Amino acid sequence: MVRYASRHTCTSATTKGSAMPAEPQPPYLRIVADIRARIDSGRLRPGDRVPSTRQITEEWGVAMATATKALATLRREGLVHPVTGTGTVVTDPTHRAPRRRSPRTTTTDTHIDQRRIVRAAITIADAEGRSAVSMRRVAAELGAGTMSLYRHIPDKEELLRLMADAALAETPLPEPSRRSWRRSLEKLARQHWATYRRHPWLAPTVLTSLAQPPLLPTGVDHLEWQLTALNGLGLPRSTALHIAVSVNGFVGGIAMSHAMEREYTQETGLTLRQRHNTDQDELHALLGSGRYPELAATAASGITLDLDQLFEFGLQRHLDGIAAHLTTRNHR
Repeated sequence: MVRYASRHTCTSATTKGSAMPAEPQPPYLRIVADIRARIDSGRLRPGDRVPSTRQITEEWGVAMATATKALATLRREGLVHPVTGTGTVVTDPTHRAPRRRSPRTTTTDTHIDQRRIVRAAITIADAEGRSAVSMRRVAAELGAGTMSLYRHIPDKEELLRLMADAALAETPLPEPSRRSWRRSLEKLARQHWATYRRHPWLAPTVLTSLAQPPLLPTGVDHLEWQLTALNGLGLPRSTALHIAVSVNGFVGGIAMSHAMEREYTQETGLTLRQRHNTDQDELHALLGSGRYPELAATAASGITLDLDQLFEFGLQRHLDGIAAHLTTRNHR
């Protein structure tokens, strides 16, 4: 459960007993001090999520850039660290790195390149979701000026495209099964599913359209690999393309559910299982009403849904359908 205090406004204080105002403290330092105090007091314990950048902007009424700078400062101090799929959490004191001072100067442009920018952005997205990624946020993570990033990547849309391509390229294409189109498509489908599991933000990024997806060099490699696996079956090119894209669409559909689960957890601090537990009374009332006998019998049997099992079941049935189509076509 996320624990953070009530709304704060970041206004400058005045010195007690003096008509002259004290030196204004930057808003991000006020946020840092407040979160640090909660950690030191035990209100936020090791493993607890600290407010996300979006929550900070809402709670303290500051800009996203200020929220980004506050979290970056806490990370540099070793008080918090990102956790994939969860967000930024409090670091166990026994595992904290020595506290570092905030750099007075930014990293020179000679130390920034496209690859470093993309990797930093992927790290942010893995931990906090795609919405947490911005050029300003990535620059803060790298200790660089925001404008220096634009020399390498023109905008956020291009950054997301490069992130997606890099994520897909992490695992080399598998060896195709020369005698079985089905085994070949299975291999790549499972590789895609594993990649989507590692990077929940990837599915919403690449599945903006199945018919007109964003151009990713690695994605082109993968589609060529799939079409090659189907070569030799005597299929019209349109049929082969529809088979490949429909398999990708099935995998992506399951991955979108995974992405939405992660996004819900990142936004609320609750897992879907925890939310489901709060709905038990209403669910039991519905199932006990007699209106849903099949669902009631299914629930009584103890069956649960698991995304990995759902993926495997759906993949096999999808491929079964393709195989049946090919058999019917060959018998015409």
